[in-house]
Amino acid sequence: MQATTAGVAQPVLSPLGGDGGSQGTGGELAELSSGDQALVSQESEALSSLLTAPCWCFGQTSTSQRPTAVLRLEGNLESCASRCAEKFDRDAVCQCDRRCPVHGDCCDDYEQLCAVEEDPAEPASSPEVEEEPPTRSLYAAPSSCRGRCREAFDRHDACHCNDRCREFGNCCVDFESLCGEQGGFSHSSDTITKEELQSISEKIYAVDTNKARKEDIILNPQNCIPPSETRDRVDRCPELLFTYVNEKLFSKPTYAAFIKLLNNYQRATGHSERLGAQELAEQDAFLGEIMKTAVMKELYGFLHHQNRYSSEPEFVDDLKNMWFGLYSRGSEQGDSSGFEHVFSGEVKKGKVTGFHNWIRFYLQEKEGLVDYYSHIYDGPWDSYPDVLAMQFSWDGYYKEVGSAFIGSSPEFEFALYSLCFIARPGRTCQLSLGGYPLSIQTYAWDKTTYGNGRKYIATAYIVSSTQ
Repeated sequence: MQATTAGVAQPVLSPLGGDGGSQGTGGELAELSSGDQALVSQESEALSSLLTAPCWCFGQTSTSQRPTAVLRLEGNLESCASRCAEKFDRDAVCQCDRRCPVHGDCCDDYEQLCAVEEDPAEPASSPEVEEEPPTRSLYAAPSSCRGRCREAFDRHDACHCNDRCREFGNCCVDFESLCGEQGGFSHSSDTITKEELQSISEKIYAVDTNKARKEDIILNPQNCIPPSETRDRVDRCPELLFTYVNEKLFSKPTYAAFIKLLNNYQRATGHSERLGAQELAEQDAFLGEIMKTAVMKELYGFLHHQNRYSSEPEFVDDLKNMWFGLYSRGSEQGDSSGFEHVFSGEVKKGKVTGFHNWIRFYLQEKEGLVDYYSHIYDGPWDSYPDVLAMQFSWDGYYKEVGSAFIGSSPEFEFALYSLCFIARPGRTCQLSLGGYPLSIQTYAWDKTTYGNGRKYIATAYIVSSTQ
């Protein structure tokens, strides 16, 4: 929200890979990790300063000086994503340089991302290449075109399913059988396009009647800092982030059901979650309440039309598995889930991971467990939901950059993150909310699966919005 602090309007970020935007000037902060125990284990402290601007606050730079550089809001140094052939980095948990196989200190995904031959470069007229190395689709095997027909070329893929793969001789073996004239899930008509994602996200935005009204929340963002200062761990905001929240919101059925889930988890990874009958019933109650809303009915109708689900019970069952299914980020079995990570928050190796929910933040701040430090971004929306990227301490553990919707209903966040995980797992998912572009990044948990090879959600978070 373009609220003002001492008369200074707040910044708007450039989109990931925006036209003419510089690549890689900012630290790449995506929650994908690839340590010894888990693919996604922690977010990095590494956030390089943007070279094109001193701060993301309007009023400190003129409009003509406003940067076009990419700013990514989450990150790690436990993966080779965007690090192949870089020099040895002693601050990184694992390495991606050409000599790491000799020294035995490569990241787990080095072979997948860095030790493969590059695909032939496609001509300029080919589809835009995705920026992030993909985590494999919820529905697709690495060497299959199932669910991938006519998707954009991505140099990280082992084989391809776009219209020109025959020309380059790099089609997947089942390209002809799945992407020809036959119907079914993998037919090109079932591919979810960027335009369709933007359209359905606008519809979801429009029908969210449970979101906070402007008068329901008084936010006090206080100090906006440049990204280069997020590593300082300095509390620059003496006052609470939330000056006022109308807690009547929390009596609404979806809010009440959501809040009951937040304290069902141990935040420290490496300790098995013990979910009894009551906790499992609370998961079902939450899913039941959100499925009554227009937000989730829009989402299901869209995915049903796209041949992703044949019935609502199938859809709800998949949501329960992908979000609430337990897997192991640490040494203990079943110590984490997508819901716990994204909405409740976790602590691993002394750092906050996940924790991307405003309701959780408010309730923990009210109890004195969260200390708001600063923010680097406040979104362009003049009503809720809005977006804030902030720094804070959670009971003594630091979060360098945490992006979150502000004032959104639980079903709204759940719907958008689910949409992006199903449509763009492991990739940037470009949406539109109230006429403003917004991108969400999700990653799948690759080490364990459920059902017929489907993936759990490892993380989901906002990575950018634009002017």
